[in-house]
Amino acid sequence: MLNVIRTAALELTIIPAIAYKQKLRSGGAGIKLMRLDMDATAMATIDKRTGEAVAYGQVDTALFPLEAFDEAVELIAGLPYSSRGKITLNTSNYSAAVDKPEIPEINMVESDEYKAIIVRYKDEKGKINYTLMNKDFIQYTSKSKTVANMISNRAQIDEILVNVIKNRATFLAGKKENLDDNHVKVLIEMLDEIDPRNAFKELRSYISRMLSRS
Repeated sequence: MLNVIRTAALELTIIPAIAYKQKLRSGGAGIKLMRLDMDATAMATIDKRTGEAVAYGQVDTALFPLEAFDEAVELIAGLPYSSRGKITLNTSNYSAAVDKPEIPEINMVESDEYKAIIVRYKDEKGKINYTLMNKDFIQYTSKSKTVANMISNRAQIDEILVNVIKNRATFLAGKKENLDDNHVKVLIEMLDEIDPRNAFKELRSYISRMLSRS
């Protein structure tokens, strides 16, 4: 069975439907809503700046009111991606399947590094604790000699961020070889998409302060 890089599917209360977040081939993430009482689906992309759902294509608001998308975003925020089988809904009237998955060129959802981060910082509800994650990465950053050298050499924030996450993720995964920068950037992007308000916002701010003091 072909798997979809998506979150778990959760049931909405505003309308009889389930929703999940899916990785898009075009980049970013999309929320998919599937009615439980009829053969009808709707899609929205996620605005990276606001974290809000933006309806994709023509959406029948009688079947999929904007409030349903808002509820879906709130319910799914913090849920990690995993490689999951497609969803098939069976009712007395129809059998509908999710569209073919949109799989990114670099798939980090099955990587040891991604899984290690999810396991370490996941709370009892299965959502990522971003405060704990940033605190841990900041502690590592403050003690890293490599970061200190990069700060002295006036490296860019994104360069330092990639280096920090690369090395810390390698340690958490119990591996000896680091990911290359492209894979690390995809890893960061996927963590950002779990909650699009920037997974490493506090870490970025900390690095920025280090640069300003140097």
